[in-house]
Amino acid sequence: MASEKKLDCVILGLLSHEELTGYEIKKRMDTALKYFWGASYGSIYPTLAGLVERGLANKREAGENKRNKIIYTITEEGRCYLKEWLRQPIEKDELRYETLLKLFFGNEEGPEQALRHIGAFREKIMQELPYLLGAEKVLKEHLDEDTTHRYYLLTVEFGIRTYRTYLEWCDEAERMLKDGADGKMEKGAGGADETSVETEDTVEGAEAEEKGAGCNEK
Repeated sequence: MASEKKLDCVILGLLSHEELTGYEIKKRMDTALKYFWGASYGSIYPTLAGLVERGLANKREAGENKRNKIIYTITEEGRCYLKEWLRQPIEKDELRYETLLKLFFGNEEGPEQALRHIGAFREKIMQELPYLLGAEKVLKEHLDEDTTHRYYLLTVEFGIRTYRTYLEWCDEAERMLKDGADGKMEKGAGGADETSVETEDTVEGAEAEEKGAGCNEK
């Protein structure tokens, strides 16, 4: 199923829990779904129009503060469409991180730049982890109020464990790069000492030969 078709199901999934405006759908995308799915307004509103046209969702206008807003609800046909998608096998789970891509080619720039990328990645994870921990707390407090909360909690727990593993990886990656850089420095320093000793031995040997040659001439 193409990405735009999956967006149909993402929106229907949100509408299956509650009626929403396009703005509210975007807000859910940027919060509850941000760790595994996203979409722009430019994709959401055409998709909503398509869902209404196909009879998978309904829309109605509601006045609020002298401004009309359009509220979308899922239809029975839309719910059947969503359930059919949920029964299908997973097509692809995708993990794409520019941090890892740049680390893969990191030898070209060296450990200092790689360490900066890892530090930035760690900072991003540290900023986002509290949101997941907060969501976990709220969902556990209201777990029995709605059966959907149990499924939401599963995704939050996955995120928390993943992010904690990311932080452990950051520690190990930084240690590996720093140890490697220190090892190169030590090796370089040792090589310089050995070269210096070899040079001194060569000079002393040449001086001895010159003295020996002078004695023979005499």
